[in-house]
Amino acid sequence: MNKIFEEAHIGPLTLRNRTIRSAAFESMCPGHQPSQQLYDYHTSVARGGIGMTTVAYAAVTPSGLSFDRQLVMTPEIVPGLRRLTDGIHAEGAAAGIQLGHCGNMSHKEICGCIPVGASTGFNLYSPTIVRGLRRDELPELARCFGRATRLAKEAGFDSVEVHCGHGYLIDQFLNPYFNHRHDEYGGSLENRMRFMEMCVTEALEAARGDIAVICKMNMRDGLKNGIRPEDTSIPVARRLQQLGVDGLVLSGGLVSATPMYVMRGELPLQTMTHYMDKWWLKYGIRAGKPIVRNIMTKPVPYKEAFFLEDALKFRSALPDMTLIYVGGLVSGDKINEVLSHGFEAVQMARSVLREPDFVNKLRQDEHYRSQCRHSNYCIGRMYTLDMRCHQCMNGEPLPEDIQKEIERIEKEQNG
Repeated sequence: MNKIFEEAHIGPLTLRNRTIRSAAFESMCPGHQPSQQLYDYHTSVARGGIGMTTVAYAAVTPSGLSFDRQLVMTPEIVPGLRRLTDGIHAEGAAAGIQLGHCGNMSHKEICGCIPVGASTGFNLYSPTIVRGLRRDELPELARCFGRATRLAKEAGFDSVEVHCGHGYLIDQFLNPYFNHRHDEYGGSLENRMRFMEMCVTEALEAARGDIAVICKMNMRDGLKNGIRPEDTSIPVARRLQQLGVDGLVLSGGLVSATPMYVMRGELPLQTMTHYMDKWWLKYGIRAGKPIVRNIMTKPVPYKEAFFLEDALKFRSALPDMTLIYVGGLVSGDKINEVLSHGFEAVQMARSVLREPDFVNKLRQDEHYRSQCRHSNYCIGRMYTLDMRCHQCMNGEPLPEDIQKEIERIEKEQNG
């Protein structure tokens, strides 16, 4: 039975079907404001049949920016966001927005200050020195999530997705890999959850049940002796359920340590460095390519529904919780299989980047498979320009070195 086109219920929100465009970073907001390009992309996905499309990573405060072309939730951008949500709604889809703070995954050139995190240290991936947050700063930072949620409501969004995973700030408190604090926000898991509880509570109070509050969280961080479902992430999920969130998006990996555990496959370094405008970073990465590729961005094999094994542990442990699956969904057959396990909805990004009308194609053929070929060109490009599939370049030619890299990766990926 085709479950994809059943209604989905997430707290106060009802979706026309069980598909969601996940909050994969578009890199379409120069000046930290919504652009025509962002409008065109998300309305095209809505027109393509998606149940809800999620605008990616909006920083709750300027210190939470990780890229130049990212949104910051301020009153000034509400009219532009309202135009965007109106456009999405006109196509029959719901509109969501992801709210977050990147913590140590920033740089002074981007966020305007020394990046902050759960603890003082050095982030090799930026690279930058990181200042540990003081206890007295945490309540105000948590209130930023409430203010951002109120702005999202004002802008017409149907849901907010609080980012508690991928090694961003909330996850930096949850994860002992980052959290070396000796106060009530460090040490035991109960202590490490305190900042998450503050941020999520602020979002819930601001939403007031009018819009859905979803949390994206890590099931596993991809480190050999890191976060696991059994002793860390399932208890975190239970705590989020107790707080009253409307749904959980089950993900994994750390952008700053295990990036390809999040995205899978190989990061196309030739593509990424080709578009970089910082010459020292471009040639530094190329000179150290063996180290970058085999250690810092070590490839992780791609397979369809790559997070399903762990997600099923959460489905069993939280039978009454609304769970949303994300990770490697490119075919109607696999989406239906995932939904048959009791997940309320599924999220996907690359399928609807390659084909914004992917969901409509599933309606026409329930066995349809996306034309995404998993080269990760879209990821390599987004660090400097916008996120775009190499098969959708609108006549823009690809440099020969990038074309060769794509062909090699796709050949290895597809055997």
